[in-house]
Amino acid sequence: MVVTKIKKVYLYTRFERMWHWLQAFMILVLILTGFEIHGTYTLLGFKTAVEVHSFIGLSWLILFAFFVFWLFTTGEWKQYIPTTKKLFDVVVYYAYGIFKGEPHPVQKSQGAKHNPLQRLAYLGISAMLLPAQMITGLLVYLYNFLPSSWNLAPIAVMHTLIAFLLVNFLIIHLYMTTTGHSFFSHIAGMITGWEEIYETTKLQDWETKATKSKH
Repeated sequence: MVVTKIKKVYLYTRFERMWHWLQAFMILVLILTGFEIHGTYTLLGFKTAVEVHSFIGLSWLILFAFFVFWLFTTGEWKQYIPTTKKLFDVVVYYAYGIFKGEPHPVQKSQGAKHNPLQRLAYLGISAMLLPAQMITGLLVYLYNFLPSSWNLAPIAVMHTLIAFLLVNFLIIHLYMTTTGHSFFSHIAGMITGWEEIYETTKLQDWETKATKSKH
């Protein structure tokens, strides 16, 4: 891959950007209020923290359902299909190549916004961790309406454990936003929709292996 210059590609629609930042805000509020509910610190007060946490959690659950509907009606669900193509190359890049200034082995495009490693991560988050977090949170919220034989402890522990996993993902995600060709290039892409990538003499579609000449 021969790097020539930086080019802009429109990758993220207005809806995707709005959902991204709205979800980021809701997750941050849930983390802050969740830690306060557990007694880590006092910011809003326990009662207010519970009310805010419950309201944001229920709102997130409803909006997430709309997001899933959008994924399937627009065909964007295909962006999350896991693949092993170029997966090893991407792992090697993030483990070694990125620190040597090597170019990313996978070029972004409208048909492939996420590289193979991102697909695995986002699929695991969106299809497993987030639904599990929402279900356990909803069970805790509705606990007084559940049969008395239900034990809240394991549900609450699972909810807290998943919260810590999401915090870890958030930290890694924030770090990864700084690994573009400039410190804010990835963040700018999620604000404007235009992602800045390295233009090459030959742009290869890593999924179809079809090569298109750039002029």
